[in-house]
Amino acid sequence: MENRTYYRAGATSAVDEGLRQYMLKVYNFMAAGLGLTALSAYFIVNTPLLKLFFSVNQSGQYGLSGFGWLMFIAPLIMVFAFNWVVSRGSSSQAQLFFWAFSAVMGFSLAPTLLVYTGASVARVFLVTAGTFGAMSLYGYTTKRDLTALGSFLIMGLWGVIITMIVNFFLQSSGVDYALSLIALAIFIGLTAFDTQRIKNMYNNIDDSEIATKKAIVGALSLYLDFINMFIYLLRFMGDRR
Repeated sequence: MENRTYYRAGATSAVDEGLRQYMLKVYNFMAAGLGLTALSAYFIVNTPLLKLFFSVNQSGQYGLSGFGWLMFIAPLIMVFAFNWVVSRGSSSQAQLFFWAFSAVMGFSLAPTLLVYTGASVARVFLVTAGTFGAMSLYGYTTKRDLTALGSFLIMGLWGVIITMIVNFFLQSSGVDYALSLIALAIFIGLTAFDTQRIKNMYNNIDDSEIATKKAIVGALSLYLDFINMFIYLLRFMGDRR
C-alpha cells in the first residue's frame, strides 16, 4: 500500500510539473509575440514606412491607402490560415507563422496607436496586463467548469462582429460605444475560459512536437484575448493626440 501511494504521488507530481512547464511555454510564446508586435508597431510609427499606410484625397483628407487596408485585414486572414498551418505543418512552421502573425499585427495596429499619446498607450497596456493576469489566474485555478460560459461568450462575440459590420454602414456612435463595451467584457471573460481550455489541452503523454503545437495554439488564443482587450480599453481610456 505504501509503495502504491508513493507511486501515485510521484506520478501526480510529474504531471503537475509537466503542466507547469507546458503553461510556462504558452505564456512565453504569448509574451514574445506581444513583444514582437510592440516592436513592429514602434518601427512603423517612427519610420517613413508609415506613409505607406495613408493616402490623401483631393480635398486634402487623410485615409488608409490600399496597403493600409491590406495590413488592416491581414491578421484576420492569417488567423484563419493558422489552423491550416497547425494541422498540416510542423511545430517549427507553426511557430514561424505565429511570429509572422505577431509582426503583421504590429503593422496593423500602427495607425491606431498613432491616434493616442504614448503615455496613455503605456497606461492602458499596464491596465490590460493587470486585468489579463487576474482573469488568466482565475481560469487556471478555478474548479468551476467554464465551458458553458465560453460557448455563450463566443456566440456573443459573433453577434458583436455581425452588428459591427452592419454599423459600419449605419455609422451610429451610440451603437459603436455599446458594442465596444460588450466586446471588452467578452474578451475579459474569454481570457479565463481560454486559460482553462488550454490547461485542459495538456496531456503528459504528448511528444514534444504535439506539445509545442498545443502551446502555440494556446499562445495565439491568449494573445488575441490580450490584444483585443487592449484595443477596446484604449478606446475608453486612451488620450488622443
